Amino acid sequence: MAYKPEGYTSVAPYLLVQDAQRTMRFLENAFSAERLRVIARKDGQGIMHCETQIDDTVIMMGEVSEGSPSHVHIYVADPDICFEKALCAGATVVQPLLDTGDGDLRGGVKDPDGTIWWIAKMLS
Repeated sequence: MAYKPEGYTSVAPYLLVQDAQRTMRFLENAFSAERLRVIARKDGQGIMHCETQIDDTVIMMGEVSEGSPSHVHIYVADPDICFEKALCAGATVVQPLLDTGDGDLRGGVKDPDGTIWWIAKMLS
């Protein structure tokens, strides 16, 4: 018997954001994410739960009025292009792309809702 939906990884980041629509648009523009589902609150005031998929990973989100920033690490084939796309989608630089000394080229950006995305590629 299956213990997870088809195409889902065993672990998925769950982001608590102030504006899920805005975060989903950012993910679509910066990382070519695909919306999987959006569940509105019963009172119609915002989103209770939503999911997007980037490559082989599902990212789940819920809305909160106040929350601490979430961090997500994402490996990509071309970090330079991805980093630039994230900036064009409204992110700000947390750390420029650099060889971090642990075998990765990595940089960080903060999306408009405060989530920090660590964009990386394995160097060897």
